[in-house]
Amino acid sequence: MLSALPSFFAEPSGLFLFVAGAVAGGFINGFAGFGTALFTLGFWLSIMPPLQAVSIIVITSVVTGVQGLWIVRREIVQYHSRALRFTLPGIIGIPLGISALHAVNVDLLKLVIGLFLLIYGLFFMARSTLPTVKGYYPVVDMTFGLMGGFLGGLAGLSGALPTFWLSLREWPKGEIRAVLQPFNVTILLLTALIFLTQGVYNKSTVLLIMISLPISIFATQIGLALFKKLHDSHFRRTLIVLTFISGLSIVISIWL
Repeated sequence: MLSALPSFFAEPSGLFLFVAGAVAGGFINGFAGFGTALFTLGFWLSIMPPLQAVSIIVITSVVTGVQGLWIVRREIVQYHSRALRFTLPGIIGIPLGISALHAVNVDLLKLVIGLFLLIYGLFFMARSTLPTVKGYYPVVDMTFGLMGGFLGGLAGLSGALPTFWLSLREWPKGEIRAVLQPFNVTILLLTALIFLTQGVYNKSTVLLIMISLPISIFATQIGLALFKKLHDSHFRRTLIVLTFISGLSIVISIWL
């Protein structure tokens, strides 16, 4: 089995990048409930092919995401209709995004979204007060869920736009996570199933999943511990910062 390990494991730098990516992805999943790919790919794309990196990330994201689901289980039950408004349209959006792969300039779309998130995050990071949207907007919720699923199928960016919208809502952090975490786990689980049907999970990839999972699970626990200590208003501001980082990561990934 060990013979299936990729060559980068023989180099200290390669091993460090692999572990650092697993730690970064697990921590951000535990802390915010999204962003695993954005924080992990920066490390892993320098040591493994993109498809292999993404296929591992969707598995680790789902497994570590279950831990996040558990801590907001009461909020999920209480606000299940709200979560479904995002998740069900998101599921519909996945095949639409996959179908659009050959008709849309993916890099251009990613650049537009990345710049939008970058400018939005930078603008509100500099402000002392955060923007707030109050009221009941089910159609907007479903639209952002659909766009999230579409971008997940098209470019692996399922969490970017829903996170932007949720950062505007004046909800307690548990309510925000009760929407965001089920959405991301569902979208990524379906993505993993698509990869499985396409034969992406070979022996080497499965071995890397087995190695990365314990690391990511441990890092997720650290992120969850920090999430529990954070005040609601601080969590919303953190989402703004993560929105900025998400946009920056998208733009950098296009230029590299």
